[in-house]
Amino acid sequence: MPYIYAPDEARRLIEAATRLGPAESSRPHTVTTVLALLFATGLRISEALALRIADVTPDGLVIRKTKFGKTRLVPLHPSAQRGLEAYLHRRRAMAGGDDRVFVTIHTKRFSDSGFRKAWLEVLGQAGLSPRWGGRRPRLHDIRHTWAVRALESAPDQRDRIAKHMLAVSTYLGHSCVADPYWYFEATPTLRSQVADTCQRHFEGRRS
Repeated sequence: MPYIYAPDEARRLIEAATRLGPAESSRPHTVTTVLALLFATGLRISEALALRIADVTPDGLVIRKTKFGKTRLVPLHPSAQRGLEAYLHRRRAMAGGDDRVFVTIHTKRFSDSGFRKAWLEVLGQAGLSPRWGGRRPRLHDIRHTWAVRALESAPDQRDRIAKHMLAVSTYLGHSCVADPYWYFEATPTLRSQVADTCQRHFEGRRS
């Protein structure tokens, strides 16, 4: 089972990222922006770190040939768009002609291993600990959290639920529309929603 972050925990993680060192460096701004983007979009960390300047468009982020060799467009909420634009304005002054969106303090590509090292620092500063049952907070669980929150907002009507599931699957870049279904086991809220919907469905058939 994934570790599903509560809204307060997400805020604590992002606030902890702003306090990273070295002082006056770009590192806290970069890590903060990456984490905020992951919470806002459910991107894989590899997808976020692979972004190029040209991939940031007015319509959203162009995610190119990722895990399953597909390219997709990920629309952004206006607040996420503004946050990313603010970061890019700061970053252009630092990184010169490099076309990577996220770079290190040495203006090199932020590697997966390098970001995970920063993530462990953020996790420690935020004070998040394993929950009952031993579920430890992981970086990839931000993606799981986005998926669960998106599914919790699904409409009640059966035909609209199917369209919602397809939209979530496409947005996340899953290879199969059925991939998000296991998320229904992730939180009491989703399990309750599934149970209530099933009950209404079968009650309707009996009537």
